[in-house]
Amino acid sequence: MPLLAKEPQPWVKPLLYLYRVLLTGIHLMQTGQIEANLVTLNKQFQLPYLPDFIAQKCSGAEAQTLSSNDLFFHHQEYQRLTQCLETASRDSLLPENPSAKAALHDILVRVWMQ
Repeated sequence: MPLLAKEPQPWVKPLLYLYRVLLTGIHLMQTGQIEANLVTLNKQFQLPYLPDFIAQKCSGAEAQTLSSNDLFFHHQEYQRLTQCLETASRDSLLPENPSAKAALHDILVRVWMQ
C-alpha cells in the first residue's frame, strides 16, 4: 500500500484516504457518478471496519497507529479493492476518453471572464 508505506508507523487517517480513493473509483466506474463521502459509499460496499475508522476520525483519534495485524488485513483489502477497481474499469460503460473537454474549456473561460 504505497500511501501507508511512506509512514514509519501507519495510522488511520491515510488509511481512510486510501479507502476513499478506491471506493470512489469503483463507484464511478460502476455508476458514472462521483461520490467521495465514505459514509455514503459504505452503504453500497458494506465494509464492516469503516464505521469505526470514520468514528475515530470524527473524534480526533485519526492519528492512532495500526498494529501489524491490522496492517496485514488492510493490505489484503487494498489488493482486493484494487482488483475490484480494475474489474469495474474494464466493465465500465464510461467512454475511454473524455468527450466534454471543449465544453468544459468554454465554461471555464466564461466563468473566468465574468
